[in-house]
Amino acid sequence: MNKFFIQSGAVLAGLSVALGAFGAHAFKVALEATNRTETFETAAHYQMYGGLALILVGILTDKISHKFLSWAGNAFLIGTVIFSGSLYLICATGVTMWGAVAPIGGTSLMIGWVLFLVGVSKKS
Repeated sequence: MNKFFIQSGAVLAGLSVALGAFGAHAFKVALEATNRTETFETAAHYQMYGGLALILVGILTDKISHKFLSWAGNAFLIGTVIFSGSLYLICATGVTMWGAVAPIGGTSLMIGWVLFLVGVSKKS
């Protein structure tokens, strides 16, 4: 069991709930005024997915010992922070240039899933 991935996943998942609630209530008027509600929701959703993926990786490392599984966890963590973070920054600052950063995070998340597949498919 990889406690770092489980703890990181729990933090990301918990923060996604808190940020989602913030976006739906306290930040709602500002998001609607800038037409960024959907962007904020996408950030919160992908942050939750990344958090759950990290928890899964953390649990599976106890059963499957493969370096690709650890690499997948790192890719999920980096990808989630970059992808969701860039979307949150767009919503908070109005600077749409952050949208150019989002594909880096999305690519890292996709790489994470490929690494996850390889890691759970190979024998250690």
